[in-house]
Amino acid sequence: MKNYYIYIATNYTNSVLYTGITNNLYRRMYEHKNGLTPGFTKKYKVNKLVFYEVFNNPEDAICAEKKIKGWIRNKKIELIKIKNPEFKDLLDFKD
Repeated sequence: MKNYYIYIATNYTNSVLYTGITNNLYRRMYEHKNGLTPGFTKKYKVNKLVFYEVFNNPEDAICAEKKIKGWIRNKKIELIKIKNPEFKDLLDFKD
């Protein structure tokens, strides 16, 4: 059975929030941390995973991602703080 992840990542100063979806959270965060994908996350150095949720069904994951993307920043911060009140990096790679 395959897993699907919705996640929220931020930068060093927690000044931006990025919500995404992937079927391989480790690979995706490696890409963010190493600036391998051009665009918003590379421009704003979004490389710290602060929240994720696992789904078995891709449609459920897509629905959850769209819901969170529609939220205002404060509501996203409240969601993060439930599981990660200190905004610690949940996937701190040691190269």
